[in-house]
Amino acid sequence: MNRAAAGSSEMILVLDFGGQYNQLIARRVRENHVYCEVHSHTLTLERIRVLAPRGIILTGGPDSVYGKDAVAAPKELFSLGIPVLGICYGAQLMAHLLGGHVETAPTSEYGRTEVVITGQDSKLFDGIPEKNICWMSHTDYISTLPGDFHATAHTPVCPIAAMENANKRLYAVQFHPEVLHTEHGTQILRNFVYRICGCTGTWRMDSFVRKTIEELRLKIGTGRALCALSGGVDSSVAAVLLSKAIGQQLTCVFVDHGLLRKDEATQVMQDYRCLGLNVIGVDAHEQFYNALAGVTDPEQKRKIIGKGFIDVFEAEAAKIKDVKWLGQGTIYPDVIESINITGMVIKSHHNVGGLPERMKLKLVEPIRALFKDEVRRVGRALGMQDHLLERHPFPGPGLGIRILGEITAEKVRILQEADAIYMNEMRRQGLYNEVWQAGAILLPVKSVGVMGDERTYEYTVTGVKDPFAPPAVHRMVLRGVDFEAMNRAAAMLLDYRDFTSFSKLHTDVKTNLCHVTRAEWRRQGDRWTFTITADRFLRNMVRAIVGTLFEVGRGRLSEEGFRHVIEALDRSQAGDSAAAEGLALVEVHYPADIYL
Repeated sequence: MNRAAAGSSEMILVLDFGGQYNQLIARRVRENHVYCEVHSHTLTLERIRVLAPRGIILTGGPDSVYGKDAVAAPKELFSLGIPVLGICYGAQLMAHLLGGHVETAPTSEYGRTEVVITGQDSKLFDGIPEKNICWMSHTDYISTLPGDFHATAHTPVCPIAAMENANKRLYAVQFHPEVLHTEHGTQILRNFVYRICGCTGTWRMDSFVRKTIEELRLKIGTGRALCALSGGVDSSVAAVLLSKAIGQQLTCVFVDHGLLRKDEATQVMQDYRCLGLNVIGVDAHEQFYNALAGVTDPEQKRKIIGKGFIDVFEAEAAKIKDVKWLGQGTIYPDVIESINITGMVIKSHHNVGGLPERMKLKLVEPIRALFKDEVRRVGRALGMQDHLLERHPFPGPGLGIRILGEITAEKVRILQEADAIYMNEMRRQGLYNEVWQAGAILLPVKSVGVMGDERTYEYTVTGVKDPFAPPAVHRMVLRGVDFEAMNRAAAMLLDYRDFTSFSKLHTDVKTNLCHVTRAEWRRQGDRWTFTITADRFLRNMVRAIVGTLFEVGRGRLSEEGFRHVIEALDRSQAGDSAAAEGLALVEVHYPADIYL
């Protein structure tokens, strides 16, 4: 991907250090009509020079810059003559590499924080009030400025909340301007892009459409192309772009894999014909169901479904003479999430990763450079109807990733009916277009029988972004966490009865004694789940245990130290409580005689 292909003459480069807001930074820049790409922090200086960005933004990240295995960038990055903005970890990295000092902060900051701007003459803070609310998320801080830098903002506990060297056009902020909780974050990024980097704002959807159609005509020439249609917004817009470029040289193939929403196959075929597309419908649900039989891992499901699409397209391509191209509705988040930027893939997308060599087709992806909202704007520029463009995101795997566990025809039928009821009610209440994404999810939850007097909680975490994850899943950074050490520590809970160290203080309970019969971590795909069973639980007990176990997993507390925490009978000795959203009560067993 390059700025020419994206229809832009200027570009901002985002170097990703594992931050959770990397895509959001790119989106905010593009909202200012400046093209932006996200690349790994490993991008070479030579490649950066070739890309010739107008500016560089360094993202946040989970590491400490002074750590042994911390991700980094070459010091020479700051000598290229290109403006640089460091955000959170990126700010600390800039300070660390240029001679400043970064250390563990006496007080961590998380959430909304009042920041005082002291650099009122700074181009970065032009038009920003002296006092404003920003979003903080850090345990380290810049304690000493690099030479030739001066502080431009502070908080009550962070003396260097922003710094700059205006002569070298190097800027850094400890807070996150890309997050909407930062009141004037959009203006700060706009100042960087326009006032510091000198961008003019050439990234517009109408120019993108014209340029893309011209390039598709030149690229494909007189050849024939297949376009893979999934029924979603992305593939539909890609198909219309291709159709505008090459007309009847394009054959669209819509695959009904049996994992679409209720009656969706019929509806989308009607829509495609109204758009004037040359489209073939293929009912392949049996093929997909057979391939997915017995599969429970979500990542494996995605890969099976992706292969299934390719197999169908391969068969259809064989029926058409002189097909040389395969069009796909790949968009930019698909690319970012599927590549290994910081040692971890968020998730594999069915349409990313190339084609089997046996297909001998060239890939064409006209909207690969776009985010979802940009795709919708392109669709409107092409004259597509709103009901097609406003459809909620629905990735190619469809209901296959909304069914946790094995996929069966009966489960699909149940979920289709439930989803239809849900979506119809959303529309009836006028909420469908107010909500970015919604949908029913089928969970592998069964009612429990009467087996004894106990209850079971689960705490589930994931290290990947999954918009379809159930509410009781907490997303956090799992890279570097010792899973086995946490399991060994968890087993110690069975040796004790008094759990005062994990009890909320100042409650009216008469005893902190509990009988724990199960405490273990298990992995399932990209999720880690802690299961604990006991005859009773104290207030906040499970969350406090999980938070302390993660101290063990991160190496901040030894396994023997965990035992000492239990024996101390002191809540202050344990770790912080884990976030509430990961916790769920999953089983309650009652004595059989209560029913007599």
